[in-house]
Amino acid sequence: MPTTLADRLARYAAGLTFDKLTPAAIHETKRRFIDSFATAVGAMPSEAYAVVKKCAARVSGNPSASILASGTTSPEWATFVNGLLIRYLDFNDTYLSLEPAHPSDNLAAVLSVGETMQAGGRELITAAVLAYEIQCRFCDAASLRKHGIDHVTYGAISSCAAACKLMKLTVEQTVHALGIAGVCNTALRQTRSGELSMWKGCAFANAARNGVFAATLAAEGMTGPAPIFEGDLGFFKLVAREAFTPAPFGAELGNGDGFMINKTYIKFWPAEYHSQSAIDAAIQLRAELNGDVSQVRGIDIHTFEASYNIIGKYPEAWTPRTRETADHSLPYCTAAALYDGDVTLETFDEGHFTNPALVAFTGLVKVHHDATLDSRYPKGIPNRITVTLADGRTLVKLVEFPRGHAGNPMTDGEVETKFRGTIEPKYGQAKAGAILACCWDLENLTSVTDLVRMFN
Repeated sequence: MPTTLADRLARYAAGLTFDKLTPAAIHETKRRFIDSFATAVGAMPSEAYAVVKKCAARVSGNPSASILASGTTSPEWATFVNGLLIRYLDFNDTYLSLEPAHPSDNLAAVLSVGETMQAGGRELITAAVLAYEIQCRFCDAASLRKHGIDHVTYGAISSCAAACKLMKLTVEQTVHALGIAGVCNTALRQTRSGELSMWKGCAFANAARNGVFAATLAAEGMTGPAPIFEGDLGFFKLVAREAFTPAPFGAELGNGDGFMINKTYIKFWPAEYHSQSAIDAAIQLRAELNGDVSQVRGIDIHTFEASYNIIGKYPEAWTPRTRETADHSLPYCTAAALYDGDVTLETFDEGHFTNPALVAFTGLVKVHHDATLDSRYPKGIPNRITVTLADGRTLVKLVEFPRGHAGNPMTDGEVETKFRGTIEPKYGQAKAGAILACCWDLENLTSVTDLVRMFN
């Protein structure tokens, strides 16, 4: 019998050890935990967090796992709540390929299962690298978006693999877990269409929760459908609608291509990633105007297919009524950057995106799909902004590699600044420094519980 993809994933997960990781992958993993804690704490004032925290409080676990800053619950619910926190502000990391994704969404599962298994820092890092590796290689292999399937569908598989790794499941158990996770977690792209809701921030949290659930069942002997990918009614035929073979995973078969975590991007601005270069360009154009936008009469955005179809074509994007719609709006994010000179968390406060003056300014935006830019994606995210002034002059700025992109990465200092920006207002400078020190020394952490309870 030929080796199935699930078997390949399970064997790779079982064989990946900390000593096989590159120093670059280990360092980047630390940066992603720092970044994810920053985005999670920043999301704690949100209404969505209040909703899911209330639901999680009704559930106890044996063993239990910690909700950041809010007691304990079951591992599945901790994954869901912490996953919502990491994702909600649309400020966590990104990977762009045939299928775009936010791979740090996997870290909620890594934290909750790591805590219940009393894992240490090296196990935590290894599981995180594994999850990134699987999700990003799947994103390279086939697009789900083109079929109306959401990218979080891959996340159920990657989170499940990370959970299996931390639970020390056998190859056979992991294959069963992947079968369970893969058969019942197909998510619809409607999550990101039109006027967006709170669920946008919950979608991967739900997939990761279900990945942990699948691993938990397999650990106790539950069998799963197989072959989950190649079967006559399996993932290839009904979800991806094509058979694919992911490229060799990092450390697999002597692969010298490095690990995928080093090819993903930390966000500089709290907005959907395809808008990052437009924001960057708009801020540069404002500087050319010396901060005076009163003479602006038109704003034309020429963008590539993925950007146009994900954040640039929906009428709701010009007059967002929810935070989720605003941070997924190419016209609003660009207009706000030009109008205010920056895009911050406050950009997505309801009082800001409904400000009549800013709504009118956003109305000056026109978005155009420029097919000549398509070939430059996903290596870059080219957005060209043209501002027309009252006297007929035009200013043009094209940005392809915004700050934070793998082609223009943030420094460790910039990542720390982003972290302190959300952590210090809640925990103070000393506590923020202690959490940072723990994360930078993550490989020597003896207990995940010691890390997550620093947020209590």
